[in-house]
Amino acid sequence: MAAIAAILSSIPSSSSSSKFSKFQSHPSAPPPCRVVCRGGSQPPPPVTTDFQFALHDALDSSGINTTHAREARQNFMSQIKRLSSIEREISISINRRVDLAKTALYIAAEDDSLISHSSVALPVDAFIERLDDLSMGFCTNNSSALKSSPEMLLDSLEKFLYAKKVLTHRSGSAVMLALIYSEILKTLRLWSLLDFDCEIFFPHDNHGLPKGYHKQKSKESDHQHILTSLTLLEKILRSLKEAFWPFQHDHTKSLFLRAAHAADCVDISKTFEGSGAQLASAKAAQHRLDRGVWTSVHFGDMRRALSACERLILLESDPKELRDYSVLLYHCGFYEQSLQYLKLYQEKASNKLSSLEEDAVEKLMIRLNLISMEEGWSKPSHVRNFLGNNSEPW
Repeated sequence: MAAIAAILSSIPSSSSSSKFSKFQSHPSAPPPCRVVCRGGSQPPPPVTTDFQFALHDALDSSGINTTHAREARQNFMSQIKRLSSIEREISISINRRVDLAKTALYIAAEDDSLISHSSVALPVDAFIERLDDLSMGFCTNNSSALKSSPEMLLDSLEKFLYAKKVLTHRSGSAVMLALIYSEILKTLRLWSLLDFDCEIFFPHDNHGLPKGYHKQKSKESDHQHILTSLTLLEKILRSLKEAFWPFQHDHTKSLFLRAAHAADCVDISKTFEGSGAQLASAKAAQHRLDRGVWTSVHFGDMRRALSACERLILLESDPKELRDYSVLLYHCGFYEQSLQYLKLYQEKASNKLSSLEEDAVEKLMIRLNLISMEEGWSKPSHVRNFLGNNSEPW
């Protein structure tokens, strides 16, 4: 999420109203305000609010103020409540009910609050203004492209975005660049400066960049590269979840299996054969957690991993998020909540897992049920220390 903030921070603040006067020869152009389409008659389904998440309450009990984190989470939820079943499958290049730029910044705002403990919240509105300035900057510097062919306009937009904002600052990710690209297209469309049906081609490899194309000239194979509103939010949160997952050993295994292995819920004879380095890494990860070291260079950050899991659960797109959240709660000592989420996962899961994952889920369930028989099992003694450890290794 630092990518969008880094790109937008580099844009000088300016007055959009004065710059827009150059384009007022278009009589149908609306004023330069940020508008989100509310079209459609289908009401958005309410987001499930009965999830009892652990992170914010645990931080509060450790003496850490979560006011800004909670506010960012509520703002995030207010946006995703508008994701109807139709909106979830709509391309990000189309005007929609959900303001994806704000939603992404609310994700960044919560993460910023978790690690900075600042008394000032991340200025989301200021970053939104920078995004509008970026759109205006393109219009100001590429007025000839706005009157040319669709191909030339898109080529100018990509040069403006990538050459100046990505290569210069050496920061960016495909998903965040696609979001910024879509926001500029939306602004151009609102200002009646885009008179053709434009779509964004999102690459599925690690090296490609999002590119716009004229939809009427597209190939059928391009359709699988269309990024929907739901997929964009999932990609943002899953990239955070993977980046901050506390168990970074063996990237050939799923995140769940890495955490399950550190909890001794994976049969070593079936995996990690002969890999002393991987075994040592798993033991080292668990040792750090036992000592209350929940954030470490190259070894993830439990706070942000939990936060990403909680927001993915709110999107309600994949029951596996419940399972992954459960195993993190187990490592945190929240056994009662871990058991609740693992049971909820088993109720909702439909896709068959690998045999290793199935075995790990069963072993974790058995262990949690055994722990539940112990007196005081829902009140672990070490929980208040792990998230309250504010010492950063850097």
